[in-house]
Amino acid sequence: MSESSQDVSLDSEAQMRARAERQVADARKLTRRRLFLVGSVVLIAVGFLLYKTLSSSITYFKTVDQALAARSTLKHSTFQLEGLVQSRSISYPSATSVDFVLMGTHGNEIVINNSGEPPELFRGNIPVVLVGHFVDGQTFVSDQILVKHSNSYIAAHPARVRAPNGSVH
Repeated sequence: MSESSQDVSLDSEAQMRARAERQVADARKLTRRRLFLVGSVVLIAVGFLLYKTLSSSITYFKTVDQALAARSTLKHSTFQLEGLVQSRSISYPSATSVDFVLMGTHGNEIVINNSGEPPELFRGNIPVVLVGHFVDGQTFVSDQILVKHSNSYIAAHPARVRAPNGSVH
């Protein structure tokens, strides 16, 4: 074999090696791009699911006055409503439901329709927290009543809840 044909043969082997190395490098770049794309999609999906889970599990807390002021933005969203049960407003339409009026600190009132059984401590002139939503601008539908111990709760939160006579005990 002549020297020139050996040079051509070596050149073509070097070219084939270089081409193979480029193909491997291109394949690695492609693999990195795919991994980056898949990783990004997974990260975005996990972030979205985390956001939806946390935002749907958060229950907002509002006083009667705050809820009435924000009723157009609250619409049918579930939140916690705090206020004082008006003493002579309690009625029991069935064994497992109670209707009453919840008062705010500025004289605002919301009609409450509760479908759950009220706790044993439930009565007039006590602070309660309800879990539910507005069905119209003035009626709040609830399925849970949380009774707060009136003397200590009113004293601890005088700006949010006052006794009917205006005292904070």
